[in-house]
Amino acid sequence: MQTDPASTESPMIVLGRIAAPFGVSGWLKVHPFGDDPLSWKKMPQWWLGLDPDGKEWVPYTLNGCKEHGKGGVVAAFVEVPDRNAAEAVTGYYIAAPREALPTPEKDEYYWADLVGLTVRNASGLLLGTVSGLLSTGAHDVLQVQDGEVERLIPFVAHYVTAVDMVARCITVEWEADW
Repeated sequence: MQTDPASTESPMIVLGRIAAPFGVSGWLKVHPFGDDPLSWKKMPQWWLGLDPDGKEWVPYTLNGCKEHGKGGVVAAFVEVPDRNAAEAVTGYYIAAPREALPTPEKDEYYWADLVGLTVRNASGLLLGTVSGLLSTGAHDVLQVQDGEVERLIPFVAHYVTAVDMVARCITVEWEADW
């Protein structure tokens, strides 16, 4: 395992978390925080860290990545040669600098890009700011914070009518008292 932490100029995008060792050869079961984790295979290096909001990440060299189960992946790193090493990094977050990630398709977004956007309903009423997202299995849910009030709005086309990254605003079919 490398001991020199990486500090990147680009913002790090948290992609998932290491859930558990997988087998005895150092493979790791990864819990992705979004769709298409197999696209991460294109990145020869992943960054691991204990604090998802931290500034320091340790680079790991990808040695293998394959689909496991429905929507999950297992991965192997040069720096994680066996089960003991895999147990040592269980619980670590996986991230990558923004420029290392594949460009999202039209109408697709990285969660990190949505956090901080304002949310307004169709009438123009400010509902708050996206503070995070939740994955429910069926669909993602926007966590919209307005002072002490938190609204949970499904991130589906029925409710989310527009995402304007330039204006940093999301328009929803949602009322303030829901």
